[in-house]
Parts: sequence; structure tokens; C-alpha cells
Amino acid sequence: MTRWATFDCFGTLVDWRHGITTGIELLFPGRGAELLEVYNRIEPQVQAEVPVRRYREVLAESLRRTAAEAGLALVPDDASVLATGLPYWPVFPDTRPALAALREAGWRLALLTNCDRDLIGETQRRLEVPIDAIVTAEDVGGYKPGLAHFERFASSFGATRENWVHVAQSHFHDMVPAQALGLPRVWINRHADPRDPAVADAVLPGLDDLVATVERVHAG
Repeated sequence: MTRWATFDCFGTLVDWRHGITTGIELLFPGRGAELLEVYNRIEPQVQAEVPVRRYREVLAESLRRTAAEAGLALVPDDASVLATGLPYWPVFPDTRPALAALREAGWRLALLTNCDRDLIGETQRRLEVPIDAIVTAEDVGGYKPGLAHFERFASSFGATRENWVHVAQSHFHDMVPAQALGLPRVWINRHADPRDPAVADAVLPGLDDLVATVERVHAG
């Protein structure tokens, strides 16, 4: 039986917070950390408003609203800074070893990402580990925490809770919908999020020990 480990990409494998903060810092030096928290609150609202909106425009519109809320003037063309920089956002140091170890243990790897095909294609080269399948927001016409990514993956690859473990950092975008579908799931709680850990079958602070954890969760 093919065993699948699916991942959210940004926040789990790639340092999303660093990427957003650095992009904001280019425009508003010294304000990146502060405005990251505003942006983090606004982006899910933008995704929910127009589910078919491309992620490039989600990034731009979220940045516009973040700047407006902070009373900062944003040059119109500068709203594209986050999408422009996204292909260079850093991969977490534990990402490549964990993905490689999972492949060596016989798991196939997939990304279920709130991103566009072109952007995830640029990011994929930085992972340096083969990815067997990708489902994007562009593919399904919507964003997690909607269930469409999971449903598309299941229908496309015959994945069920018997051969599938989902791994992600976001409690809101990934753990909650994976729990609703009854999928085995590992929460990568990189930022000591205080929300209920019972949403997951296992919780890790990073991707170290991921193979053993995925194997244990899969075994039930």
C-alpha cells in the first residue's frame, strides 16, 4: 500500500513568518515584527472573501489592508513585494533532512498548499527533496481551512485515513479540517501556539523525530 505524508508548505517547511516580516521591512523598516501580527490576522479574512482570488492578489490585498490599518502609505506597485520575494523565503533547517528521511522510510510526499502553481513551483526547487504530488488553492478554487484540498488529494490518489498522515504547522488552516475529516495528523507547533493540542494525534516543536512520529500516528 502506498503511504502518503502530506504537508502544508508555508509555515511548516518554509519560514512564512520570516518571509512576510522581511517583505514588510523592505517597505517599512523597523515595523516588520509588529505588522506581521496584523497581517497574520488579515490574510485569512481576505482568503475567505473571494476564494478564487489568486494567492498573489491575497498577498497584495492583505498587505494593503495591513498598511492602511497601521496608517502607513503604501505605494501601489509595492503591494507586490511579498509575491516577488516568496520564491526566496528560507526553508527551515529541519525540513530537508525530515523529508529525505520520510522518503527513505517509504513514504510518498505531497503538498496541500494555499498557494498558486507558479509560486509553489518556485518554492519547490528550494526543498531539494522530490515531491510526488501538489494540490494548490489555484487547483481547487479555494483556501484551507476549507476541505477542498484534502478532498481533491483523496480523490486523485486514493488516499484514506488508512494510508495518509497530514503534517502541518497551522492549527486553523490544517489541523482543524484534518480532524474534521478524521485524518491522522501531526501538529508542528513551531511557535508554542497555546491552542488545544487535542486537535492533533501528535505534537512536535519542529520536524526532528518526524519519521518515528508519523509511523506511530499511522499505526494508530
